[in-house]
Amino acid sequence: MTAAASVATLWPVVTAGVLAGYAVALPVGPVASYLVGLAARHPWRVGAAGALGIAVVDGGYALVTGLFGTLVAGLVRPVEEPLRIASAVVLVVLAARGALAAWRQRTASGGDVPADPLTAPRAFWRFVAITAINPGTVLFFAVVVTGGALLPDAAGTGRALVAAAFGTAAFLASASWQLALALGGTLLGRVLSGRRGRLGTALASSGLMVALAVVMLLG
Repeated sequence: MTAAASVATLWPVVTAGVLAGYAVALPVGPVASYLVGLAARHPWRVGAAGALGIAVVDGGYALVTGLFGTLVAGLVRPVEEPLRIASAVVLVVLAARGALAAWRQRTASGGDVPADPLTAPRAFWRFVAITAINPGTVLFFAVVVTGGALLPDAAGTGRALVAAAFGTAAFLASASWQLALALGGTLLGRVLSGRRGRLGTALASSGLMVALAVVMLLG
């Protein structure tokens, strides 16, 4: 197969990956609200690292389901409910921890809220962890791949190449949206830079995370 033919064959796969990546990333759930709240209270690099952590998991799940779609779906479905509960519990714990830390910092410092020592690498791995235990992402990609809802037939092209193109496109789409959310959080943090603004941002983010985690459990 010529290079031109390979590009022509993979282009629909890349388009499908972009659409799937945005379909997963665009709904603002508890992880996204946590990212915005965290970015509002930290330097841009910390929020960006968290955003890339989410996107890496999205792209990784897209790659894995592109390679082993039916098998992955079969493995995840039996433990979907425990994973959903675990994800909701982790998010509630993070919300409570964030709100409590913000309140303690405010009262202990007489009103000035010092910067959280969270570093970019820690933010990256924290968001990798809380995104990875969300079963909805991997099941969505599995449905896309096995059901043919978005991923076109790429007969004649290696399965690994198709999966890599699909996963890379999903990663880039997710990363663009998550970085936009992190940037929005950073800009919000600059506007609400006073002690009350920072505390309010932390409490609002935590409250939204808890509400969305409850919705996740009930759904």
